[in-house]
Amino acid sequence: MDFLVKRDNLHECRVEESAASELEPGQARLGVSAFGFTSNNITYAVLGEAMSYWDFFPAEEGWGRIPVWGFADVIATASEGLDEGARVFGYLPMSSELVVAPERADARGFVDGSPHRAELPPAYQSYRKVAGDPAYDAGYEDQQMLFFPLFFTSFLIDDYLADSDFFGGRAVVLSSASSKTALGVAFLLARREGIEVIGLTSAGNVGFVEGLGSYDRVLTYDAVDSLPRGEAVYVDMSGNANLRDAVHRHYGDELAHSSVVGVTHWDNTEGGESELPGPRPTFFFAPDRITERTKEWGTDGLEARFREAWRPFVEDTGRWLEVVHGKGPEAVERVYRELLEGRTDPSVGHVLSLPS
Repeated sequence: MDFLVKRDNLHECRVEESAASELEPGQARLGVSAFGFTSNNITYAVLGEAMSYWDFFPAEEGWGRIPVWGFADVIATASEGLDEGARVFGYLPMSSELVVAPERADARGFVDGSPHRAELPPAYQSYRKVAGDPAYDAGYEDQQMLFFPLFFTSFLIDDYLADSDFFGGRAVVLSSASSKTALGVAFLLARREGIEVIGLTSAGNVGFVEGLGSYDRVLTYDAVDSLPRGEAVYVDMSGNANLRDAVHRHYGDELAHSSVVGVTHWDNTEGGESELPGPRPTFFFAPDRITERTKEWGTDGLEARFREAWRPFVEDTGRWLEVVHGKGPEAVERVYRELLEGRTDPSVGHVLSLPS
């Protein structure tokens, strides 16, 4: 069972059922047990063509399977080194099953060596066995599906800004401050001395964002003129061209750096970046930072630093996160449309599944 969306019209979606194909030597079949669905997954769809997200899980012409992060079990295998019954966490389609071609399988997991994924970013190719993952905690499976990849991006953004000494700025402005990636960045930045963390959000989310305790100041999108003066960094989670323009024009040459991370405001992304005052916005691509830090710290070093940051954050979500589970095509479509149309509560995390 596959949840499909029209690549040129994200409001058009459908569920398709088909018979399972026979495994070829070296392949394995994963039964997708559950996956998290957030605004980040809408970003995958919006940038599906530009960033090749549609290429990970091919579908029929004109349609796409949106990538998600979740848990799956090996339900059949014709691959050496991967036993039936193993439980893994990784990059999955909104489907009930996924066929992979495991390579470099060991106690930690494996890499999908399917030919169509060979040229895609390696950060999305690894599948972790829960039995060999030191970061895994059965009590936090829901949080892992909802936040693990997003918080990894948050961790990398925080690391990137700190490594760059915040480009000389002492304030960081985060748009879409209630988004889960922004929440992670704010949580980490709040632990750093001398950095003011400012959130921009919709009027309806101000109370929630202020209650988190990670932001020093929270403003609505129409209050950009109230941002404090001085050298600042803008981290754009919204992708909203009008908002980006307003922030750049407010700070002018005082804007030390402008980084684009997400497109939660996916329906308002068109803008003339060459005409903006201040620095030209640059796209932050987490896999590139992973590659850079892996070369410097090694895989174990990177993961150890991440785990040190991850545990306090995931425990903190217990104060405000409500996890809502949904199963079946109707539940998946309902949540998809809610996030596509920006109607979801930021304190809610959706964990979904399609029956096999």
